[in-house]
Amino acid sequence: MDTTGIYDEALQRLHGYGPERLGRLTNHAPMAVEALAARGRAAAVHRWLDVYAAKLEEFPGAHARVTDENWAGALGDPRRAADWIAFFERLLAEHPWRDVLAQWWPRLLPGMYGGSTHPVIRVGHAVRGLLSQESAPRLAELAHGLGYWAARHHAAPDAAPVPGAASAAGALDAVPAVAVREGGFPQRLARVSRLPVWAPAPATPQEARARLQELVRAAVHRYATHGHGEETMLVHASTAPNAVLRVLPALPSALWTPSLRAAWTASAAVTAMYAPDEAVSYRDRARGLAPEEVFERAAAHGDEHVVKFADTALDVGDGHALSATLYAVEISTPLSRT
Repeated sequence: MDTTGIYDEALQRLHGYGPERLGRLTNHAPMAVEALAARGRAAAVHRWLDVYAAKLEEFPGAHARVTDENWAGALGDPRRAADWIAFFERLLAEHPWRDVLAQWWPRLLPGMYGGSTHPVIRVGHAVRGLLSQESAPRLAELAHGLGYWAARHHAAPDAAPVPGAASAAGALDAVPAVAVREGGFPQRLARVSRLPVWAPAPATPQEARARLQELVRAAVHRYATHGHGEETMLVHASTAPNAVLRVLPALPSALWTPSLRAAWTASAAVTAMYAPDEAVSYRDRARGLAPEEVFERAAAHGDEHVVKFADTALDVGDGHALSATLYAVEISTPLSRT
């Protein structure tokens, strides 16, 4: 838990900027600064932002007001990001944030694949921040995350089931690659036509949560041998389901099982789109290192995806996950300071 106030300061600094740049690339700063603050690196937040600032664009203009009556027609319209954020700011000013989240989570969950899954990841970081301490900037951050999600709402294509495995690791290994692995996330997602069956019917919400934890662990571990397939995009095979996992404590338990299903689809689809043809051998890169030391290396590297992946890997917490983090550090381009 950040007790310095720096995370709130960073959010206030960031909320004058939009959720994207160049019309398609996500603003990762709110997620990365939450990870830094949550992992005891609050002192590095503003320095990191000074470097990342070149990737920020001004907050977009309003397009058409979103209301309780017309919201369904506005889902998935990126031109209305500012309108959606304003809509959620109004809701959160009038209702407890957990109530807003519980109402909108099932509406947004089917569209968690828009924006390369970044909107749900942003919401996961926002909710973790609110669960540790409520404040006006953190409520505003939830509005920005939910608004971005609504504006980029995009469902995954219906995928035919193929044989899976009992374990999450085995099911990820069974994911068939898309036939053509080129183009951006939306183009590749449209080619996902087959996915393995895994965890189809958890008996209880608690079982659903345990399976989601298993999925996050398996996806983090898999990066240590498959991350080179696409060092940035394969991060999302674990950070997207982990965002869902972080939100569960703030949701009614009846929503946990559908959340698991959506998270599995996200992780499996990313695997199908970006996994390499051949794995590399696992190597213990973290031997003798404490989790805090591994996260420090990720923070020093600075790339936003590496920082967020390290944050998720520390949730898993074992040596394999720490090694996966150092593999991400090794194969990813550091945040430029020029």
